[in-house]
Amino acid sequence: MTVTEPVSALLLIAGGAFFLAGTLGLLRFPDVYTRLHALTKADNLGLGLIVLGLAIQSGSWVVTGKLLLIWFLVLLAAAGGCYLVARTALRRGVEPWRR
Repeated sequence: MTVTEPVSALLLIAGGAFFLAGTLGLLRFPDVYTRLHALTKADNLGLGLIVLGLAIQSGSWVVTGKLLLIWFLVLLAAAGGCYLVARTALRRGVEPWRR
């Protein structure tokens, strides 16, 4: 077993933990804005960690480049989707949660 396998496994597990944290934020937070924040931030970081873990295992620069491109495109899509959902909620009069 090389040293890259445990590092890769640790990155994959950490990425899964961030996905789980984002899902819990989606279920637990009180309004659409905080839910969006939790989901996009945690999922983007979780996907980044998973991409890094897979890139370590790939052993190919071409595969690593494709994984990074996929991550970049998902980051753009998540930011755009989050913005559109938040803007639509604001235009429909959904007030941010206040304590």
